[in-house]
Order: sequence, then C-alpha cells, then structure tokens
Amino acid sequence: MKKFILLILLLSSLFTEAQKLDLCLRIGKHYISFQWVSMKYFGTAIITRTEETGTYNIIGSHNSKTNSDYLKIEGTLKPLTQKHLVFDGFIDTKISYINNGMNCHREGKFNFKVSGERQYWRLQEMSDPCDSVTDYIDIYFMVP
Repeated sequence: MKKFILLILLLSSLFTEAQKLDLCLRIGKHYISFQWVSMKYFGTAIITRTEETGTYNIIGSHNSKTNSDYLKIEGTLKPLTQKHLVFDGFIDTKISYINNGMNCHREGKFNFKVSGERQYWRLQEMSDPCDSVTDYIDIYFMVP
C-alpha cells in the first residue's frame, strides 16, 4: 500500500498545474442543460482545443422536443482550477413564457463552477438579464 501511495505521489508531481487543469476538461461531447428547456433530457456541447494556443472552445445547444425553446452557447473556456472555468462568448436563450418568448442574448465573460461533489460546472451569473428569473445552465463532466 505504501508503494502504491508513493507511486501516486510521484506521478502527480510529474504533472504541472496547467497539465492537471487540462486533464479536468475533456475534449469531445459533453451534456449541457438549461432547466427551462428540460430536466428530463440534455443537450450536447462539443469542447475542442486549439493546440497552437492551448485555447478550449465550446459550442453547444439544448433544444426543446416540443416547441422552439432553446439554449445556445459558443465561446472559449479557460480552466482556472479544476472546479472553476471562465467562459468568454455568448449565451442565447429563448423560452416561450420568459421575456415574452423573445431571445435573450448575453455576451462577455462568465464563470462556471463546481459546487460540492456535483458532476457539472454551473453558470454563476444565474440572474436572467432579460427577465426576473434564475437560469441554471450546466456543463457536465460526463461525455455521452
């Protein structure tokens, strides 16, 4: 057991903090959700990485199966820690009974964080800028 622990400590010391952050953000498909669209099924987001710059990119959507409600997200992600991502880009939402059914566009830098043992990063700027509701937008660790 002691040898196993020493091996783990040795291997973890071989990775820089940046490499550890890279490991926390998997390339490929991720579930994404917006509670106003549905909590019964998810949308998907694709995370890619530009090797030259080390930049992570995300593009995704969560669309209703019954009407024209949606979440769309596109931009870059920068991991600050394993539990904190900074997103720079745009988030568009449209829900039939929020903001008179009109698109709500937000653009800029936003924070996604993990709370406790949750398996997703949640948007921290939860106040909908177009109506007086709270938006829960989540990017899941899990790759479908």
